[in-house]
Amino acid sequence: MIVTLTANPSLDRTVTLPAPLQVGDVQSAASTREDAGGKGINVARAIRAAGEDCTAVLPLAIGDPFAAALREAGLHTHRVAVGGHVRANLAITDPAGVTTKLNLPGAELSADEVGAVVDAVVAASAGARWLVLAGSLPPGAGEDFYVRVIRAVREAHGSDSPLVAVDTSGAALAAVVADGEPDLIKPNDEELSELAGAALEDADPTAIVDIARSLVPTRARAALITLGARGALLVDADGAWVATPPPIRVVSTVGAGDSSLAGYVLAATRGAGPEERLRLAVRYGAAAASLPGTQAPAPEDLPAGDVPVVRLA
Repeated sequence: MIVTLTANPSLDRTVTLPAPLQVGDVQSAASTREDAGGKGINVARAIRAAGEDCTAVLPLAIGDPFAAALREAGLHTHRVAVGGHVRANLAITDPAGVTTKLNLPGAELSADEVGAVVDAVVAASAGARWLVLAGSLPPGAGEDFYVRVIRAVREAHGSDSPLVAVDTSGAALAAVVADGEPDLIKPNDEELSELAGAALEDADPTAIVDIARSLVPTRARAALITLGARGALLVDADGAWVATPPPIRVVSTVGAGDSSLAGYVLAATRGAGPEERLRLAVRYGAAAASLPGTQAPAPEDLPAGDVPVVRLA
């Protein structure tokens, strides 16, 4: 079983334009859609679509309209009752797949609500193989929230604790790398640049690997680094690999990184080696980018093209 935590879920509204976004102008939309979102929810939807057991933990107020979107996603959930309602995020995409996002901060959690979320993750993680902590943190959680979750899970389950993957950014990611000892982090190139304090603009894969080595395996056992249209890198104690995505028509990049993480975890739970874990991660990310909105790709959505994987070190 795989468990995901989405501490700051969102109702993702996607507006598709028939032409590029014109800032300051009035434009008509070609279509709109709404999806239950937030990084952990996106990961859970892809895992569930692949037929694997998954429980999505999230804070959710009684009567929150987000519950309807969540039901449509068909997820098994562990909900923690809170006072505030789920935020709404807006994504605007044009025919070239260029996406503009507006993300709201989310409702503030009280100290008791934060504690209840931690307790829920500990309970849901019993017997799980992976725990995925993904997304931004809501006000009130504190920058070290994911660190507290990891410690609570490992203290409760000991040697039976699940492997922990973390996909977040900024201060929350820095805290995890400093004190959380995660099994996997999944930054994109910009997030890695901020985390390591090193410029990565137009850096080649080898240079990115060198920067990742300042964190892996001493601060995180492995790093899956997504590079958008350039593919992804995997760095662990035993080596480094780069994968190139197959050709696709980009529709929306929202959630592509989340799907990449889902592909990695799916491959890992099936006993795949590093090259196949990276290959499936890239295939899932490409599939998500070819779908509208924040749809989670199912196995039948995966592109059939080759995903070359090259060992760098």
